[in-house]
Amino acid sequence: MGSDLKNTVEAADVRSQYDTAAKVLLAHKTILSRILVATVDEFKGMSPDEVEGYIEGDVHVGNVPVDPGMTNSETGERIVGLNTVQPEIREGYVTFDVIFYVRMRDGLSQIIINVEAQKDDPSGYDILNRAIFYVSRLVSSQKDRDFTGRNYNDLKRVYSIWICMNMDECIWNHVHLTNDAIMANHEWKGKLDLLNIVLLGIPNELPQQGEEYELHRLLSTMFSVELTANERLNILENEYGINVEPDFRKELDVMCNLSQGIYEQGEMEKAKKMAISMHEDGVTVDLIAKYANVSVELVRKWLGLSVA
Repeated sequence: MGSDLKNTVEAADVRSQYDTAAKVLLAHKTILSRILVATVDEFKGMSPDEVEGYIEGDVHVGNVPVDPGMTNSETGERIVGLNTVQPEIREGYVTFDVIFYVRMRDGLSQIIINVEAQKDDPSGYDILNRAIFYVSRLVSSQKDRDFTGRNYNDLKRVYSIWICMNMDECIWNHVHLTNDAIMANHEWKGKLDLLNIVLLGIPNELPQQGEEYELHRLLSTMFSVELTANERLNILENEYGINVEPDFRKELDVMCNLSQGIYEQGEMEKAKKMAISMHEDGVTVDLIAKYANVSVELVRKWLGLSVA
């Protein structure tokens, strides 16, 4: 395997591992409960520990298909719970990152929560379009699972919460249905709060402490490339009162190592581009190596020159 291809494959593997680690961390109920307190009106003002008790059953991580006909029953028979696929047959399927049911405070109704982790604001498509598709699937897939026939009043509210890292600032948007009365003011029956998309932009630089930035600071603590494992643990335990158990601590260490690996790859890629640009401007290899803080041999390799 050529060195460039090998590096590309290794970089892709690190990013794949990072994506998986991010989903696993987010799926901890102690983290999900804090996301719910901040983003779902029903739970605002409640303690995360209390909300955690309302999360029902399993939290599914990367095993519930988004594809039409796969999220619910393919046969038309009523099923209980979300339809999942095993890892070995998941190839080619697009799956929800994290998805689960949460019981409301009335003890009767439920809502469906989907959390998606993005390493940045994607450039290949408009993220809001994808979020609309996901939230629409969360509604339509309820047929034959959460309601049958034409019992549309049994539809559950859905939230699709998108966490986009590596943004320039803290961002928070709530996209939902509105009712514009163009003519008369008729009271149509139905759930205007059925669809909810929450878009969160998380910067690498740790947001300041304070109620306004509480959720963003929590998520930045978990995913920022600028914090050490001990710094992350200190904030989670002392500021958020999270009991970091051994499994969580191990997963946090993995995330920290992968974050650092991605950061180093990104910095090295920047240095390589700078080296090529400087070489085109006539700067010597020795001077490039000095500015990039790398070896002369590595610079020559980047430039496609023979290595002594």
